[in-house]
Amino acid sequence: MIPGEIITAKGEIELNADREAIVLTVANRGDRPVQVGSHYHFQEVNRALDFDREAARGMRLDIAAGTAVRFEPGQKREVRLVPYGGSRRVYGFNARVMGKL
Repeated sequence: MIPGEIITAKGEIELNADREAIVLTVANRGDRPVQVGSHYHFQEVNRALDFDREAARGMRLDIAAGTAVRFEPGQKREVRLVPYGGSRRVYGFNARVMGKL
């Protein structure tokens, strides 16, 4: 083994394979770019993003941890969301939940 080397299992690694995903269309109605991180509670993202917020309750982006999706002004795109796991409690972000989902 080489220091810093990462050894993974053979074959493809499928992220969030056991999570039921939804797809939402999101439009940036603002005049500034908006970037959303992998584990941000999607219902609570910047208000310049226009989408079905109720459908996004308890969901996060279906992307690799530590990555993000950027929405340029006027841009519209589809995103895949997956439900939070674990205890399904959300605290912080924009303080719209502050507890159990």
